[in-house]
Amino acid sequence: MTLFDPEPPADAGSAGPTERIRMVVAYDGAPFHGFARNEGVRTVGGDLTQAITTVIGCPVELTCAGRTDKGVHARAQVVTFDAPVGAVDPARLTKSLNKLCGPAIATWGVTVVPADFDARFSATSRRYRYLIHNSPTPDPFTAGSAWHVDVPLQMHAMVLACDAVIGEHDFAAFCRRPKRRDGQEASLVRRVTEAVWHDDGDGRLRFEIEASSFCHQMVRSVVGTLVDVGRGRKRPGEILGIIRARDRDLAGDLAPPQGLTLWTVR
Repeated sequence: MTLFDPEPPADAGSAGPTERIRMVVAYDGAPFHGFARNEGVRTVGGDLTQAITTVIGCPVELTCAGRTDKGVHARAQVVTFDAPVGAVDPARLTKSLNKLCGPAIATWGVTVVPADFDARFSATSRRYRYLIHNSPTPDPFTAGSAWHVDVPLQMHAMVLACDAVIGEHDFAAFCRRPKRRDGQEASLVRRVTEAVWHDDGDGRLRFEIEASSFCHQMVRSVVGTLVDVGRGRKRPGEILGIIRARDRDLAGDLAPPQGLTLWTVR
């Protein structure tokens, strides 16, 4: 399911030297079933792959800094791919992609980078932002980008609870454990360097979290658990115990996807 059908790949692009292309991508996650290509559903990666193939005339394989889930947004996702030398005119590709994929997907910063640069493995940290509209009344203008919580939240308790999240931990309590083909158990140890709440006024709450990397659904699970603290369902002092127990049943429910944005990649 895509917005357009690509032109047949050019035979000339099937062999010869290649160069690595880096670009920055922003998108509204609402129309997409996540970033990664998935047959039968529309994804950010699927639309981008077909659009790039259409523009440069040869197939590409995309690598991204963070695979966002269904409904999750991105402000500055980093993407890399290889293309035949000279096939990519950065200005033309930028203009064409924005025409083919906009307004749901916007592209900029298209550059040629060294061959060893990789959007995923060259990233040293990722930063996510989560927005909450904390008010008895819903706001139709933020419904697509924030979680509406209609009960008052204790901001001071949520701020205090963040302390336990910072540092290197096994975040099994906040993640879906991936299945590995080799049968080994995947590590869910991550290093969080910042986790903080901001009150932007008028019921607008903003959570910022940065880590070396994140496991699947980790941020939404952390936010859901911290909101439980804000509601008085959990105490700030319980968070470290939940982390140490590594029991998914002890954490809160997933926060909805529309409040989450991959904000930046370092």
